[in-house]
This record gives sequence, structure tokens and C-alpha cells, in this order.
Amino acid sequence: MDDAQGVLVGLVGSGIGPSLSPPLHEREADELGLRYLYRRLDLDRLQRPASAIGEILAAVRLAGYDGLNVTHPCKQVVLEHLDELSPDAAALGAVNTVVLRDGRAVGHNTDWSGFARAFDRGLPEAALGRVVLLGAGGAGAAVGHALLTLGTHRLTVLDVDGARAGELAGALGERFGADRAEGGDLGALPAALARADGLVHATPTGMAAHPGLPLDAGLLRPELWVADIVYRPLETALVRTARELGCRVLDGGGMAVFQAVGAFRLFTGVEPDADRMLAHFTELVSDARVR
Repeated sequence: MDDAQGVLVGLVGSGIGPSLSPPLHEREADELGLRYLYRRLDLDRLQRPASAIGEILAAVRLAGYDGLNVTHPCKQVVLEHLDELSPDAAALGAVNTVVLRDGRAVGHNTDWSGFARAFDRGLPEAALGRVVLLGAGGAGAAVGHALLTLGTHRLTVLDVDGARAGELAGALGERFGADRAEGGDLGALPAALARADGLVHATPTGMAAHPGLPLDAGLLRPELWVADIVYRPLETALVRTARELGCRVLDGGGMAVFQAVGAFRLFTGVEPDADRMLAHFTELVSDARVR
């Protein structure tokens, strides 16, 4: 990082207007005495499809950006436009952080470690015998990797696209053992949840731009723990419904903060204060509710 020039980064994705990443990064930079500007590059406002990520990446490289965070729906389509992948990103086939340095674009994934750290803090000692993962996109790939790293014995990956779920389960099986993961479409959800210890939701449903429940509330039961990776709103319909039914729940706030901790470190080479960023995030969520 060049202190004289400061740090210029951005977030690219769809419906990112409510994202708290820009103020979260910028405030931590202020605390550390860094010049730091974080911009939103919203595909919806730009009226561009996910496939435009290559053009956007080329433009920000020319503009002198130091990096990009990448979110739905670009975490996988960005891969073909990068010069290099970190081992984690290569294994997952998904990128949420791109570092632009020395003329090269290097993709990283801090989602999986962010989820793992949040899970350890928010759902300590949760049963990991059988877990259902709803969503097989870029975020689902990261969460699946995290769950198996945490010790999940059997992971069932389900998606509206059963073939995509099968591909993710196969890739996870290659890394962790073929008996550790299976995939299918949403038709398998009732049976899978009936014998599961926990559910992780990793689709856009529940976001401000995609409100609603991702599944029939009747499939939830008090013995099930439920984790959602959506954090705007922090209390999604799924988190609220599960809590009301007596489930242990984990909202998406912790993952949002801890993936940001990892991205900030990659962008700047400076170690941020994770506890301070958690406190900042809580303040930002509270301020958003007031407004």
C-alpha cells in the first residue's frame, strides 16, 4: 500500500445500495489513519448484467483501483477475468475479493473463513452431524467449504438448479471425501431438513431487493439451528421465523464483518481490529434502522 496515494476500492454486484461494506471499511481505515475510499458499482444502477464484470474490472484497473469486493451475481463469472487465484479461491471456484497490484488481478475468497469465524462465535457447540445448505452459488460454495472444515459429517447441498448443487457437492467431495457431501434440487428439502441438525441459507432471498422466506416455514422445527448469510436486513424473514419457533439462529452480520476483515487486510496489508469492526457494524445497523 502506498500511504501517499491512499487506497481506492469498490464493491461490484446487484442491489448493493444498502451495503454496509463501504462505511465499515472506511471507518476502520480512519481509525488506523489510512486514506481510504470505497465505492459502490451497482450493476442495477449501471444497467449492466453480471457478464459485464470483465468490462468493469478492466475499467477500474485503468482508473487505478487497488481492489474490488465482488458479490452476487458475479462471484463465479469474475473468475475468467483474473490473472491469478489464491488457493482458497481456486478450490472454491468463487471470488469475493480481487486485489489489483503490479498490473495483475488476483482473486481471493474471504467468505468461507468469515462464515467459519462467525459460526464459531455465534453458534458454539452446534451439532454438525447433518447440515442442509440451501444455495449452490458462489456464497454457497464458500459456506459449504466452511461447514466441512468446521467438521460437518454430512452436507446436503440443495438448489433450484439441482445440477449446480450436484456439481458443488462433487467438488466438495473431492476435497473432503465423497461421503461428506450430496446435492439435489429443492424437491429434496423436506426430507433433508427432517433429519438435519442445522440449515444454512445462502441465496439472495431475504435481501431488501428479494424479500420473503426461502422455504416453507412448516419445515422448520425448534431442534434445528438456522444460519442466514443475508445481513440487509439483519433480521431476515428466515431468522425471525426460526427464532419465533425456538431455533438457535445466526444472522449474516458476523460473516459480513469477518469477510470484510480479511478483505481489508488484503487491500491494505494492514491488520484491522476485528472487535472494533464488529462494534462499528452494530452501530451502522442501528443507524440504518433509525433512518
